[in-house]
Amino acid sequence: MSTLLIAIIAISALAAVFGVILGFASIKFKVKSNPIVEQIDSLLPQTQCGQCGYPGCRPYAQAIANGDNINKCPPGGQATIEKLADLMGVDVEESAHDEDKGIKTVAYIHEADCIGCTKCIQACPVDAIVGGTKSMHTVIKAECTGCDLCVAPCPTDCIEMIPIEMTPESWKWQLNQIPIVTLPSDAPQHKMES
Repeated sequence: MSTLLIAIIAISALAAVFGVILGFASIKFKVKSNPIVEQIDSLLPQTQCGQCGYPGCRPYAQAIANGDNINKCPPGGQATIEKLADLMGVDVEESAHDEDKGIKTVAYIHEADCIGCTKCIQACPVDAIVGGTKSMHTVIKAECTGCDLCVAPCPTDCIEMIPIEMTPESWKWQLNQIPIVTLPSDAPQHKMES
């Protein structure tokens, strides 16, 4: 019975010592993050597509905070550029990517030509392509961001970027582009008569 009690006391003592060491290390070696990077990262679309030249949205946010251009994110589009310009206090820039303004596209796999190599699945940053090895693949249209990173790796050229048909379900207001006008407090007020 005494060996069991000694073992419990030894393990408890070790746990307490390591806890104190870890607590001290977390305070002493704390990495302070830049709050502007957090704000920039929250404005980016989080597709992690790499089209900006960085491996994901967080590294691009860090680069913007360090002075890189704010116009390198195709999935974010002009709306994200405007939000970033407002946050950073810089002029709004046009997108650095050639894109048809206002036309959103999604990937489409011509399933008859698909050989099931899975190279498109590996290239997709948002897991919008489903299928198995040596099986037909397809794109989940609602998940596709239109980054077209899946097109180049396809050995059979069976992936095509097609425009999304504008329907009442897919159409969205560009609310950030509608100016909101506030009247001065001394402006005449119109009252409804009953």
